[in-house]
Amino acid sequence: MANNTQDRDNLFKTIYKIATDLVHAGHVSEWDFKSYVLGTMFYRYISENLTKYINDGEHAAGNQTFDYTKMSDRDAEEARQGLIEEKGFFILPSELFCNVRAKATDDENLNETLEKVFRNIENSAKGSSSESDFAGLFDDFDVNSKSIGETVAKRNKVLVELLNGVAEMPLFSTEGVKADLFGDAYEYLMGMYAANAGKKGGQYFTPADVSELLARLGTIGKKRINKVYDPACGSGSLLLKVEKVLGKENITQGFYGQEIDLTTYNLCRINMFLHNIDFDKFSIVREDTLLSPMHWDDQPFELIVSNPPFAVPWEGDSNPILINDPRFAPAGVLAPQSKGDMAFIMHSLSWLASNGTAAIVCFPGIMYRGGAEQKIRQYLIDNNFVDAIIQLPANLFLNVTISVAIMLLKKNKTDNTVLFVDASNECIKVTKNNRLTPENIAIIVETVANHAEVEHFCHVARFDEIKGNDYNLSVSTYVEQEDTREKVDIDKLNAEIAEIVAKEDALRKEIDKIIAEIEVE
Repeated sequence: MANNTQDRDNLFKTIYKIATDLVHAGHVSEWDFKSYVLGTMFYRYISENLTKYINDGEHAAGNQTFDYTKMSDRDAEEARQGLIEEKGFFILPSELFCNVRAKATDDENLNETLEKVFRNIENSAKGSSSESDFAGLFDDFDVNSKSIGETVAKRNKVLVELLNGVAEMPLFSTEGVKADLFGDAYEYLMGMYAANAGKKGGQYFTPADVSELLARLGTIGKKRINKVYDPACGSGSLLLKVEKVLGKENITQGFYGQEIDLTTYNLCRINMFLHNIDFDKFSIVREDTLLSPMHWDDQPFELIVSNPPFAVPWEGDSNPILINDPRFAPAGVLAPQSKGDMAFIMHSLSWLASNGTAAIVCFPGIMYRGGAEQKIRQYLIDNNFVDAIIQLPANLFLNVTISVAIMLLKKNKTDNTVLFVDASNECIKVTKNNRLTPENIAIIVETVANHAEVEHFCHVARFDEIKGNDYNLSVSTYVEQEDTREKVDIDKLNAEIAEIVAKEDALRKEIDKIIAEIEVE
């Protein structure tokens, strides 16, 4: 088990090397192969997690030699129903990761074996309260895809190497399964895959430093919340960063998220399990959040953290029903069809608890553009929902190079001011991208918590000032950047110029005198 940050980093680099070595050139890209590596990690994790849970129970009851991996499937069936109620799923001993792997090399039908195992795991939850958490969880793990091999034999060879490679990943300790290690390794791999995929991977992953900033901004003054929600949850990194910041025990009712992309939806649910979030403590659903929100019965939420897609098209006013939707109706206007950014903001505001905070990453254009977006900004300001706008450094995200902003929304403000923070220089450069250090994050969070004026860094704007600026919420409108150019003393400069001119005149007279003397001779 890694004991410090350096050991952990080295461990994750080892895991990433194993993962990248599994990619077969000419068949599938590293990015497209991620579902196989991460899916196999998940299969291994739930196998070891279930085994440890059963073994611990038997050992505590005095059966010290018991080992679930060696139990017969027939005997194990007796415990199926109880385990599903307690763990949310069931795996027969013969279908555990270690036992399938042990026979994999000699299994000519390994693809069919794995397909059956995955189907059985998903089906084990059917009819139970965990059904939605397991349904279709292995959909992206296509054991028959030609991308991993043209023939069954070639595909099975890849699958054997996949099982062996993931088995070699040092994701355990002498104490048994370490859920946080599986989860952290998963996050590390997701970050590496996304970084190497560039813009293609950006939609799947919010960088860890930005995730932490959002989590800390959303929990200022709080050590405990009821539940956290992300309306565009991606792979779940934002939700799980809140768990890291507050501690799992301090999120009393769990984690909620909605995602439209199938691959990302599955990655998010796997991410929850690998971070040891119990099946009854999270609800991740797949649907279009703006048109078909799926958590009506769970809202409002005390904390909302989100990095919704920028300028995503949506139905907008082409759908006559939407203007009457209780999430959008209060503003009296819908976000433009070509840019659904403000629709996500209105959705989040609608589902925010009266004592809650929403921290949302925003494209800068929504802060100053006219039309419907200006009218929505006016609604937000007139009703005193905006607590702060923080401009971030450029190049923080994989798919966006420009400087974006964070909007903090609250419903229980005690004054009518908005704090504008120019944090565009709070970063360090790492390779091609900028990164937020713990110190940068602490400065930004402390600034928002203090809500005080700091010249050239932040400004507390009152309602009349914002209204006077036509509800423009761009940080540059309110925070004047420091002039770092060298200051020039004009009087001194003029005196120096006059002195130079006088010397030139004297020199010219001397030259004229010499020329006149030469001509006389």
